[in-house]
This record gives sequence, structure tokens and C-alpha cells, in this order.
Amino acid sequence: MENELDALKAEVAALSAEVQALEDLTFTTANAVNVVFVLLSGFLVFLMQGGFAMLEAGSVRTKNTKNVLLKNVLDACCGVIAFYVFGFAFSSGEPSNAFIGYGNFALADFPKEQYREFFFAWTFAATAATIVSGCVAERTSFLAYLMYTVFVTSFVYPVVAHWIWSPSGWLSAENEDPLIGVGVFDFAGSTVVHVVGGFAGLMGAIIVGPRLGRFDEDGRVTPMPGHSATLVTLGGFLLWFGWYGFNTGSAGAATFVIDDPELIGSTVIQVVAANTTVAAAAGGITVLVLVRLRDGLFDLISSLNGILAGLVSITAGCAVVEPYGAFAIGLIGGSIYVLSSWSLLLLRIDDPLDAYPVHGSCGVWGTLAVGLLATKELMAMTSYNNDSWGLFYGGGFRLLGGQVIGVVSVIAWVVAIIGSFFLILQRLNLLRISPEQEMRGNDQIKHGGVAYPEMKTGTRTRRVVEPHRTIDGDDSEYSASDSEVMKDSNDNQGDVQGIP
Repeated sequence: MENELDALKAEVAALSAEVQALEDLTFTTANAVNVVFVLLSGFLVFLMQGGFAMLEAGSVRTKNTKNVLLKNVLDACCGVIAFYVFGFAFSSGEPSNAFIGYGNFALADFPKEQYREFFFAWTFAATAATIVSGCVAERTSFLAYLMYTVFVTSFVYPVVAHWIWSPSGWLSAENEDPLIGVGVFDFAGSTVVHVVGGFAGLMGAIIVGPRLGRFDEDGRVTPMPGHSATLVTLGGFLLWFGWYGFNTGSAGAATFVIDDPELIGSTVIQVVAANTTVAAAAGGITVLVLVRLRDGLFDLISSLNGILAGLVSITAGCAVVEPYGAFAIGLIGGSIYVLSSWSLLLLRIDDPLDAYPVHGSCGVWGTLAVGLLATKELMAMTSYNNDSWGLFYGGGFRLLGGQVIGVVSVIAWVVAIIGSFFLILQRLNLLRISPEQEMRGNDQIKHGGVAYPEMKTGTRTRRVVEPHRTIDGDDSEYSASDSEVMKDSNDNQGDVQGIP
């Protein structure tokens, strides 16, 4: 009997060892899957830089194409260095306090097995900086651009990211003692990324002033359309595609288990992907219809911005609303975009890409929508679970109150610090390019020539019509005002717009 008992014990020990080995293998496999998932999501978010580049290039006039493309290239290059040295430490470094992190500068002492966190976080910081460049395009100096890109990615954005996404941040829903018991729920960055970028861009657009000729003496708008609807469309689709990494990657893992073994990370990211898709489509269709009713035409560029408005609006709540909630969020986001874009023109604020209406206004709406439409079941599936849910589902005002406080706090921070930054640049005469450079274009003066040299033959002439004079001459030497209307002698290559 004793021998049989010993044999049974040995068999149990062997089985236990096998189970432990299987658990270790499962953990290792799950960890590897999560690492790859976050990295691939980051790759998709980085692809959005290409989307922004195409969108911005197509939305400006030909004479500034190379300028805006180079700025997007440097958003990545300068942004990564600034975020590597300072930004990541301020947003996620340890030790930290409720306001800011102050460790792991230049990734010092940061565990190498967690470097994916730095990479993914940087792609978000670069997105926030890129939004600003669209608001101030075509009239802001290259030096000022480099300075604000570094400032946004190294300090302005990281501080907000720490407030909301670091467990020690004073607005964080993961704080041990969250604000009013709930903190701020922002799953993928409607406030952290888009409100920061949108309001920083708005301050830049207000302080740098409109492009020459954008508004006449009576405040009427002079159309200055971008030169390539094709590039804008390509950029829009690249951004939509990259947004799947932006939103799903914010889950941080694909295999995590919460309280219920059936509620796994793969369920969360499926909800996120579905809601992201529905909201984008709802925003695009809404804007198409509204612009048709207002202007009597089916406008491509506005519809693409409507898609982006839907995407920005769903970003905060993509994991915690039902698909019909995502549809409503996208629909309202598209409506807010149209109203906000119209309001900027009434206020004579020039935003060439409508970046503030898309990112700033819709970012605010997306954050507040969580307080209205988050469901109890889906909130329980996230790592932010704090026993709160949306007002429309009987959750009361607590979650909505936290969202309001978070949005107001972030706007105040961005307006105060970025507004001061741009005012200092303006006072030092570093913010805006000269009228001559603005009229001739950045590409010829700063970047070695135009982006489309085949359109500049050196023999073809243009007739430049201005309110007070007419100039005939080779198009390589013309000097013109922003109120002129120019038409190339070859209609297939020329543009009819404010300035070519």
C-alpha cells in the first residue's frame, strides 16, 4: 500500500510539473502575442503620419507642398528625439507625482522588455504635434514649426498623458483615489491626443493670423482650395486605416483576462474595431448630407473630414459603447465638425485643414459622449473599471462630471501654455514668414524649388490679374498678392484659386 501511495504521489508531482510547464508556456505565448499586437498597432499609428502628410499636402497650394511635407517628416524625426529624451519620462516615467513623471529620461533604467510602451506612446505624441501643423500651414516659419513640435512632444502632450493615463495622474481613472471617484475615461485619446493637438493648433491659428487675402475688408471669405483632392483622399483613407491601430492598440494587450474568464482582451479589441468603423462611416455620411443641404453640392473634402470627425469622436469611448451608440457619436461628431468649421470662418480664424473643428471640437464631444453612452457591461470589460457608466443607462452624472472636469482642465492647460509660447514667438518676430515669402511660396524660397517642376517649363507664361494691375511674364519670376486669381494657359495643369 505504501509503495502504491508513493507511486501516486510521484504521478501527481509529475502532473503538477507538466501543468506548471504548460502554464508557463501559455504565459510566455500570451506575452509574445501581446508584444506583437502592441508593436503592430504602433506601426499602424505611425502609418498615420503618411496619412497626415498626404492630407496636408493636398490641402495646401502647390507653392507650399514641399514645405508641408518636410514638416511632416520632421514631426517624426524631431518628435521622437524630444519624446525619447524628455516626453516619455514626463508622461510615464517613475518616480512620478500627480502632475508629472520625473524618471527614465532617455529611457534610463527603463526595462527593455517594456520598450514597446515607449514606441507606442511616441506614435501618439507625434500625432498630437502633426495636428498643430495643419492649423498654421502656409504662413508659419520653419523655425517656429520646429520649436513648437519639440515643445508639444517633449512637454505639453506628455503632461496631459500623465494626468489621464498614468496611474498616479490626478485625472486618471486608474488612480487609487480617482477624481470624484471616477477620474477621466479616455480609452484611446479623444482628449489626450486630439483636444491637445486641436486646441494647440487653434491658439496657433489665432495668434499667427490668417493667410494673406483669406478674408477681405468686409470679412468675406476668399476661397483658397488645396491643390490635390487626390492626395487628400489618399490621406483620409490612410488615416482611417491607421486609426484601427490607434484605437485597438490602446487596449495594451490582446489576451488579458479581467474578472470573468470569458471577458478577454480579444473581445475588447473586437468591440473597438466595430465601433471605430461605424462611427467613421456615420460621420462621413452626416457631413455629406449637411453640406449638400447647405451648399447644394456633394463635397468630397468635407466628407473626408466628416470621416475623421467620426473617428476622433469615437476614440475616447470606442471600447465602452454599443455600435448604435457609436453611430450616434459619429453622427453628432459630423454635425459638430460642420458647425465648428462654419464658426471659425465667422470669427475670421483661418485653419487651412479644418484641423481644429475635426480634432479639437470633436475631441471634446467624444470625451463627453463617454459620460452619456458608456454601458455598464462594457465598462466592466476594461481595465478602467470603476463601477461607473453612462448617464443614459442609469449611471448618473458622476462619470459625465469627471469627463467635463478633465476636458476643461486640459483645455485650460493647453490654451495657457501654448498660447504663451506662440505669443513669445510672435513678439520675437519668429512666428510668421514675410509677406514676400508667403506670396511666392515656401517651396521656391526655402526648399530649392517647386514640388511639381514639370508644371514650370520656363517658356510658358501666365497672366496675373490683380485688382490694380496686370503683369505678363514667365511664371518663375512673378510676384503677386493673395487676392489675385491666376489661371495657367494650360487648363489641364493649372489651378484656378487664390494663389497657385
